[in-house]
Amino acid sequence: MTLSEVPSGAEFKVKKVNLGKEVGKRLADMGFTEGTEGRIVRRGIFHGPLEIRILGYEILIRNFEASGIEIEPLAA
Repeated sequence: MTLSEVPSGAEFKVKKVNLGKEVGKRLADMGFTEGTEGRIVRRGIFHGPLEIRILGYEILIRNFEASGIEIEPLAA
């Protein structure tokens, strides 16, 4: 399952980032590494950006970036 498939308010654990080069490195620098937990705060309309709370701060990522992040959903 990827991050782009999860609804707003869902909690998750990052399994793997499947994006290469600069995008993958930038996401890893922001905390998207194996085992890190986070929550989707809200989603933009029409496949807009996702607001994610991870490691105590909130970031916006594009929907195509979220589709490259494998996650494990956590029970709420």
